[in-house]
Amino acid sequence: MAGNDLGSLLGGLLGGGGQSGGSAGNILGALLGSLGGGSGGSGGNGGSPLGGLLDMLTKSGLTDQAQSWIGTGENQSVTGAQIQQALPDETLQQVAQQAGVTPDQAATELAQALPQAVDRLTPDGQLPQAASLEELVRQQSL
Repeated sequence: MAGNDLGSLLGGLLGGGGQSGGSAGNILGALLGSLGGGSGGSGGNGGSPLGGLLDMLTKSGLTDQAQSWIGTGENQSVTGAQIQQALPDETLQQVAQQAGVTPDQAATELAQALPQAVDRLTPDGQLPQAASLEELVRQQSL
């Protein structure tokens, strides 16, 4: 399935030879897949799941953190509680179910993985234009 493929790609991007990279990749893949499926966020970022996620974070008061991940400076951290507040409940429930974890665990893993993942997916300090998220991850994994 596409979600599993995306999770594997994101796990690789996060150094997913280990268990935590693969798990975080699966949760990120589920999140971005659900956002790309039309439930949450085309926003001002051309319909990109990554752009939609960043819009959600910005609207939830996490502008400084999200911008630090895109920019070239140090990545600011977020907490699982902040991720839970930023994401719609149904989205977090769906992501947790797909990843086989509780919503609290999903939020905690997302909080740990998002800064690095967004940083890696935005190497030029801006959202790249790619035909698909999978293509974007493949480009950055090379």
